[in-house]
This record gives sequence, structure tokens and C-alpha cells, in this order.
Amino acid sequence: MAKITTAIKSLITEERNDRTMELDTLNTEELVKAVQREDADVAQAVANVSKDIAKAVDLAAAALAQGGRMVYFGAGTSGRLGVLDATECPPTFGVESHMVQAWIAGGKEAMFQAFENAEDSIELGEEDVDEAEITEKDIIVGISASGRTPYVIGAMKKAKERGAKLVCVVNNPISEMSNMSDVTIAALVGPEAITGSTRMKAGTAQKMILNLISTCTMVKLGKVYENLMVDLKPTNEKLRERAVSIICTVCDVQRPIAEGALVASNNRVKTAILMIKRKMGRAQAEELLTNSHHSLRQALVNHPGTQRS
Repeated sequence: MAKITTAIKSLITEERNDRTMELDTLNTEELVKAVQREDADVAQAVANVSKDIAKAVDLAAAALAQGGRMVYFGAGTSGRLGVLDATECPPTFGVESHMVQAWIAGGKEAMFQAFENAEDSIELGEEDVDEAEITEKDIIVGISASGRTPYVIGAMKKAKERGAKLVCVVNNPISEMSNMSDVTIAALVGPEAITGSTRMKAGTAQKMILNLISTCTMVKLGKVYENLMVDLKPTNEKLRERAVSIICTVCDVQRPIAEGALVASNNRVKTAILMIKRKMGRAQAEELLTNSHHSLRQALVNHPGTQRS
């Protein structure tokens, strides 16, 4: 037990924060401000590792472009953040659900109920990699504030044996996860406002980093035109309204034309845009997108057509 305690105390995320030693004496407004002051450091910590995030994005884009997957592994808060990010990719970017996956120690139930002991099992991580059928085409993103979570380490070791690329998102500068990764993203947010509560600053940094990895990867894969989600799936009223709005904006047309094109395109925004801007049918637009690696910008370049005023 003494050995474990020493190891934990050596972690930045487990140090006591000198600025918050009197939290329990503050009134409510002072308490909120004291915690919020700590949060203000997170964005800069993430900015400091932007080069490493870019390396991870390049690896992820290359893997997905070649038919691979990006798979998150984490436990507790880190695992839940991975699930959150992966779940948002299909509706936002129109990717198939298997392309970005997340596995959490303890399984699906761990999203809603804490299974703290599950993170201590290297074997569970290995088993989940086997179940996910990870291959050399895939990229694995291990998420852990400490960088020493056994479940994640087990997953990463097994994935490395299978030839997958490894990225780790951690909040300590030196860790076992870092030693085995192709890219380490270590956002050093410092001690938490409440000692060891890495659901706070560390978790916020992880959420920002995962947002950056998935979003920038999808941009590189042509899922975004300008700053518009042109591959979104209009599966509800809000998303359908957004799809129509995007078509109106890009094509400079009135709503009825955009709605008609969306229906004719089988609810594919990029196809609808090409149909309007290049005055072509759905089959021709889809063929053009395929030949342009599914990039709307490239498709517009490849078929200049007649520009609308």
C-alpha cells in the first residue's frame, strides 16, 4: 500500500493545490470564484500541446482514410468523455458508427454507474481490444489523467501487439502510457481545486483535446466545407433545419429550392449542394463526390460549372 501511495503522490494531478486550501471556509460566491479561477488555466494547457494534437490528427485522418477506425479507451470520467465524443461523430459528420468508437472500463453500464474496480484490470482492457477486433489499420486513443490506469494500459499493449497506432491523452508528463505511445498529448493543468478530483481540470482538458482530435480529423476527411457541417445526417427536426440552412447559405437559394434538393439528394447535403450549384442530377453529383474523395471543395474545383451569382 505504501508503494501505491508514493506512486500516486508523485503525480501532478494528485498534488495539493496551495490556492484552494481554504475552500471549506468560503462563502458560496467566493467558492465558485475560487474553483473557476483554476478552470481558467485549462485552455492554455491545451494550447501548449497543440503540436502533439496535430500529430494525432494526422495519424487519425490517415487511419480513417485507409478504412481504419479511431477507438478510444478510458475508465471513469476519461472513459465517459471518450464515449461522448465518439457518439457525437455520426450525426455531426455523417460517419458510420464503427468509424469512431469508445470503450469504457466496466462496459455500457459504467456510463451511468461507477465501476471503480474495473479500471484496475489489465485483462479487461486486453479483452475489450480483442472484442473490438483491433487491427493494424486502426488508431487507439488511450485516455487517463494519471497515465497509469491498468485497464487503458492493458488495452494499449494489446492494440500495439496487433499493430495499431497509439495516442495517449494524459495530464502528467511521465507515464507508462506515454512510454508506449506513438504520440503523447500531456496537457499539464496542475493540481485540482479538490485534490485528486480529475473530473475537474484534467477532465475539461481531455474534453477539449478529444473535441480537437475528432473535429480536425473530420475536417481533413472532407466532412466540413468552409465551417459548415456538410456531412451531417438530418435525423431530426433540428438537424434537418440545419441541413436546409447550410444548402441555402452555400448555394444562395431560397428555402423551397434547398428543401427540394435535400429530398432529391436522399438527404445528403453535399450532394444537394452540387445538384444546385452545378445543375446536375443526384447520380452525377454522387459520382463527382466519389471521384473527389468526398470533398465538396474538391468536387467544385473538379467541375467548375456555372457559378450562381
